Amino acid sequence: MVLVAVFGVALLVAVLLSGLAARTVLSTSLLFLVGGALVSDGFLGLIHITPDSDIVAVTADLALFAVLFTDGMHVSFEKLRANWKNPARALGLGMPLAFVGTALLAHYVAGLDWTTSFLVGAVLAPTDPVFASAIVGRKEVPAKLRQLLNVESGINDGLALPVVLILIAAAGPTAGHAESSLSAIGLELVLGLVFGILLPLLVNGLVRFRLLGAEPRLQPLLPLAVGIVLYGLCHLTHANPYLAAFSAGAVLTHVAPEAKNAFEPLGEALAELAKFAALLVFGALLTPQLFGDLSFGGYVVVVLAIVLIRPASLLLSLIGTRFDRREKLVAAWFGPKGFASVVYGLLVLQAGIPQGEEAFTLIAVCIAFSIVAHSSTDVPLARLFDVDDLTGIPPEKPRSA
Repeated sequence: MVLVAVFGVALLVAVLLSGLAARTVLSTSLLFLVGGALVSDGFLGLIHITPDSDIVAVTADLALFAVLFTDGMHVSFEKLRANWKNPARALGLGMPLAFVGTALLAHYVAGLDWTTSFLVGAVLAPTDPVFASAIVGRKEVPAKLRQLLNVESGINDGLALPVVLILIAAAGPTAGHAESSLSAIGLELVLGLVFGILLPLLVNGLVRFRLLGAEPRLQPLLPLAVGIVLYGLCHLTHANPYLAAFSAGAVLTHVAPEAKNAFEPLGEALAELAKFAALLVFGALLTPQLFGDLSFGGYVVVVLAIVLIRPASLLLSLIGTRFDRREKLVAAWFGPKGFASVVYGLLVLQAGIPQGEEAFTLIAVCIAFSIVAHSSTDVPLARLFDVDDLTGIPPEKPRSA
């Protein structure tokens, strides 16, 4: 119950400071991360959480699923059909470049073997929408930029998982239990996509039966029920839950916009709670010993992965697009390694591969640094789009009739 009490206190402080955080570099995400670290064994010793604790994997998994489900609801199929090339560039060129660049650094700078280095690259390659919410959620930010970050971060988690599983199996004989065959991995991805599409369609069809239908008071719970069923179904069948979550949110918005509108306030609140809980638990892993175990070369890899590899990879992939320089730079900066990397990093640690502990330490420190860097810069960068490029004055708001 100590963890529950700590979470409650952190949540109360976060709510009280949220107004200030929305206007400054103060970050509520960072508050939970620091709170978790303070009450861990490394400092006050109030809670005892290790990387192999079930609560770590469960909270990270739930948070990622919830965030992707709600983010999928921001996807417009009409706009995506008209502007699919930019996300395709980021996924087809930017992500592989980040994967290879990080792997090269891990091998030549941190001294990991080639297989483990590529495994680290695969874990850290996916971007995450959680810590760029001020960009994705602000209407003054150009729609094409919000869509690029939203679609890229929603799909790349599922794309990275097969590579992570294959490399875990290739890294050592102790990982032989991993589902590494291409057919099994392909089936997981296809099942996740199928479930994410069919379940919302089925539920929407049931709602339209004459004897069925959601009472207005309970309508916000309909998408929630879809999400809960989908989460359980994916884990029972080993389908990819992240691809399923994102696709289900997008399909639900397309076929039942009224349900999406009713659910949106509740969904955003639940996703925030899940995110904060996962940050608190992950923060408890950030002990002085963890940071002390990382070599100097490892810290070099962490810094370069955040400030060089992701920005350079995405900037290269966006050459020739209609993004202006400011939009490209903002898109390139927001590639934080978030909950997907936490989940995949735990898979690496639990697989028992020869350099698994070294790889997890590098991954965990990189995620921690990334959270600090990106969650404290989202609001200031979003404000860049509040002013007109030429005049420097806030854009004129439409007048009410």
